[in-house]
Amino acid sequence: MNSGKTVAFYTLGCKLNFSETSAIGRSMESAGFQIVDYDSPSDVYVINTCSVTDNADKKCRYYVRKALRNNPDAYVVVIGCYAQLKPNEIVEIKGVDLVLGAAEKFRLPEILHDLSKNACGQVIASNIKAADFFVSAYSVGDRTRSFLKVQDGCDYKCSFCTIPLARGQSRSDLPENVIANVKDLASKGVKEIVLTGVNTGDYGKGLDDEWNFLKLIQELDEIEGIERFRISSIEPNLLSNEIIEFCAQSKRFVPHFHMPLQSGSDEMLASMRRRYKKDLYANRVSYIRQLMPDACIGVDVIVGFAGESDEYFEETVAFLKSMDVSYFHVFTFSERANTKALELDNVVPQKVREERNARLSILSEKKRREFYQRFIGKTMTILPEDENKNGLMYGFTDNYLKVAIPYDEQLVNQLVKVELLGFTEDGYLEGKVLVSQLAM
Repeated sequence: MNSGKTVAFYTLGCKLNFSETSAIGRSMESAGFQIVDYDSPSDVYVINTCSVTDNADKKCRYYVRKALRNNPDAYVVVIGCYAQLKPNEIVEIKGVDLVLGAAEKFRLPEILHDLSKNACGQVIASNIKAADFFVSAYSVGDRTRSFLKVQDGCDYKCSFCTIPLARGQSRSDLPENVIANVKDLASKGVKEIVLTGVNTGDYGKGLDDEWNFLKLIQELDEIEGIERFRISSIEPNLLSNEIIEFCAQSKRFVPHFHMPLQSGSDEMLASMRRRYKKDLYANRVSYIRQLMPDACIGVDVIVGFAGESDEYFEETVAFLKSMDVSYFHVFTFSERANTKALELDNVVPQKVREERNARLSILSEKKRREFYQRFIGKTMTILPEDENKNGLMYGFTDNYLKVAIPYDEQLVNQLVKVELLGFTEDGYLEGKVLVSQLAM
C-alpha cells in the first residue's frame, strides 16, 4: 500500500482516454494513493497521451515539465496511444520515469514500487498483439456526463490512422459488464452516459453472434435510473437504419449522432481506405432527418490528405454545404509513421492544409449557428454542469445545444426546463429557467 502518497492525472485526447484515466485512478485509490489536481504538488504524475494529432510529442513534453515544476522530485509516468507507439522516444524526455504500453497501463498500481527518480527511465511495453483483452472503464465524478467504454481497438485499416497500432484488434466488453457498469453509474447519481470506444459501432466483435451494437443499446434502454444515453461517434457504414429507427423511438437514447465523414470525394475516401462512399453518408443523414428532424449531426473531416487536389477539396466543401448537418470537427492531415498514407504522392503543402482547415472551420460555425437558430423561442431540457464561468453555468439539451443559465449550485446534474432566448456573447444559447427536476 502507498498510504499518504498522492497521484495526479492529465488526459489528452478522446473520451475513451477519459474513461480509462478515471478507471486507473480508482485502481490507484484502491492501492492507497490519494488523487490530487494536476496543478498541485504530487508524488506521482500520470499523463495519458493521444496520437491522433501531430503535436503529441509537444504536449507530452509540456505536461512533463509542468509536473516537475509542481514537484521536481515527482515520479512521472506516461501511458496511452503515444506511449505504445513511441515508448523509446518518450523515455528520453527529461524527467520521465516510466512508460507503459497498451497491455500494461492498467497494471500501474502493481508496477509502481520504488518512486525514486532515476537518470534513465523504464519502458514496459509489449507488442500491440498482447493487448487482446478488455478492461472495463468509465469516468465519474469529474463531469456531469460519464464516458462508458464498451469497445476497444479497431480492425479497420484506414491509411491515415495509427489507432490499430496503438490499441490493437477490435474487442468488446461483456454485455453483463456493461449493464453492471450502467447500474453502478445510476446508483452514483449519473444522469447521462456517453457510450464510447475506438470503433463503437463494431461492438459485439469477439462475443456470441447474437450480440451487436443494436442489441446492446436495446438492452441499455430498459435500465432505470439513467436519463440519457449518447453515442459518442459511430462509423456511417455501421450506423444501420435499424439503429437510427431504434434511437428515434427509444426512451433514453438522445437524437445526437457524430459520424466521421473525412472527405466528400469518393476518390479521396478510397485513398483513405474508408469503408463507404459519400452517397451512403448522405443517405444516413437523410434518414436521421426524416425520423428525427431536430437531431444534432456532427461530422469529422480531414483536410490536406495526400492527393487532395483543389478539385477534390471543393467537392468536399460542396458536399458539406449540401448536407443538413450541425457542426464539423476539422482535422488537418499530419503524416504518421507506419501508415499507408506515407506512400502516397501529391503531398499537400502545409500552408494549403491550414487554409483549407480555416475555410471549413468557418463553414462549421455557420452550420452550427443555423442549427442553434432553429430552437430560439422553444422550451427544452438541459443538464447543467458544475462549473461557474463568470456567474453562468452550461448544460446540454438532448440534441447537444449548449445553453447558458445563471449559476445555481442546486441545479448541477438536474434536469432543467429552459426557454431558449437567443445567442450569448460566446455563441451559445441563453436559457431562462422555467422548472428544474428539484421542483418536479
